Amino acid sequence: MATINSAYGACLVSRNIYEKKGNLKWCIKEESVKEVDNGWRFLSDIDTEEYLADKNNWCILAYESVIEIEPAVLLIYDMPVGTDITLLQEEKGKVFVDTNTGKPINSK
Repeated sequence: MATINSAYGACLVSRNIYEKKGNLKWCIKEESVKEVDNGWRFLSDIDTEEYLADKNNWCILAYESVIEIEPAVLLIYDMPVGTDITLLQEEKGKVFVDTNTGKPINSK
């Protein structure tokens, strides 16, 4: 496995996002499982529970790589463990909302 050399650490990303089959939609921050792990998990708009249950459908990426795929995630990096948000595309641009309530979140 390659070493992740990242100021922001590494995160788990659905292979659908990495392979550009789906768009980044769900962002969940869990407790870190390793020192380099920043706790972020990113799921795509086409992922299913069955798809995500297969460990081969996940990638470990430096957070900077996720920023390159979807720059909006730079705004949420410091959010606490337990964060569960959805990235939506609206007329005025992209907005993060609480996945459970649908209310816009203040990422700062």
